[in-house]
Amino acid sequence: MTDLVIIGGGPAGMSAAVAAYESGIRDILILERDAQLGGILQQCIHNGFGLHRFGEELTGPEYAWKYEKQVRELGIPVKLNTMVLSVTPDRVITATNEEEGIFAIEARAIILAMGCRERPRGALNIAGTRPAGIYSAGTAQKLVNRKGYLPGKSVVILGSGDIGLIMARRMTLEGAEVKAVCELMPYSGGLARNIEQCLNDFGIPLKLSHTVVEIHGRKRLEGVTIAKVDENRRPIEETKEYIPCDTLLLSVGLIPENELTLQAGIGMDVVTGGAVVDQDRQTSREGIFTCGNVLHVHDLVDFVSEEAAVAGKSAAEYIRGESGQECDIPIGADGKIRYTVPQRITKRKDITLFFRVADIYRNVKINVVGDGRVIHSVRKPKAAPGEMESLLLKAPLFEGVSKLSLQLEELG
Repeated sequence: MTDLVIIGGGPAGMSAAVAAYESGIRDILILERDAQLGGILQQCIHNGFGLHRFGEELTGPEYAWKYEKQVRELGIPVKLNTMVLSVTPDRVITATNEEEGIFAIEARAIILAMGCRERPRGALNIAGTRPAGIYSAGTAQKLVNRKGYLPGKSVVILGSGDIGLIMARRMTLEGAEVKAVCELMPYSGGLARNIEQCLNDFGIPLKLSHTVVEIHGRKRLEGVTIAKVDENRRPIEETKEYIPCDTLLLSVGLIPENELTLQAGIGMDVVTGGAVVDQDRQTSREGIFTCGNVLHVHDLVDFVSEEAAVAGKSAAEYIRGESGQECDIPIGADGKIRYTVPQRITKRKDITLFFRVADIYRNVKINVVGDGRVIHSVRKPKAAPGEMESLLLKAPLFEGVSKLSLQLEELG
């Protein structure tokens, strides 16, 4: 029996491990499928990480090393090149690696920190052939930053998520010509700073409400046809435009890696694609916690680490028998606000609600509604889907409340 097993050795997993150790738990094991710790950060060589968490600007590998160094110094055991095959509701983990074969671990508590993956091209149903030259933005990032290969010289990017924006700059710096970034939605899904630094600074056009409707080429990509879309996201025929290129990068969203979560019979949020959790990041299965991008896709890795620290501390409390359910208050959202994390409150203490809106709104009021009445409000000059929002909710505000809802009011 192991006190705490953490699945995933990226920034979430390492931060959770350090927090649990600092909370008094010594019997900790990290399982990581890759050959090294750090997760996706190992290929994110651009800077901009760590400003919130460490007060300094770091590259992805530097940020990862900050946590890996702590894990090593604390002597927290790590099994690398280890793939977790299953997690049961009663916290039995089956895993495999070359040295031990298939083995099982019983855990008092588990933290799921598997991260997320890119949405595949197959989910897009783009017409055309299947030539070489089509990559997910993350795959292209790995080829350029870790393997030293340039995927192509003439590039179109579909999707304006942060990875796509960053790769527009990266490909430009490596000598490629990025002809356009096309975004299906009328707004970008990336951070405002990335739009400015990765597109505007390099004169790369961002075509909102545009998508790729056809792929051209047989052995190698020769070009794509793009088109503007209407309010129902249907291509407008007369706006079709052919762009010659040899590379198409897809940055069309991220999906939490939740196969193990589903195996454990954990309740899921249909909007986030992650688990339903309370303020401690405990799932519907007692003793199983989750954090980071496997819970909901974050904007910044700093926020991933902060959330993971909450999960690590909470798991330590659970192992010591200090956690108990004091209440059960569900938290809903009105649609203009797509979701909240956490989705329920089980302890009467101050909590921070994280949420993401469904569109770009200006001059709004975020209302916390408890049992049909507004118990707290915050005004914001702007809220956009590409920026995670947060709201501190003091414990006295929901005293005696049976359910909460987060609602967005447009003030005009």
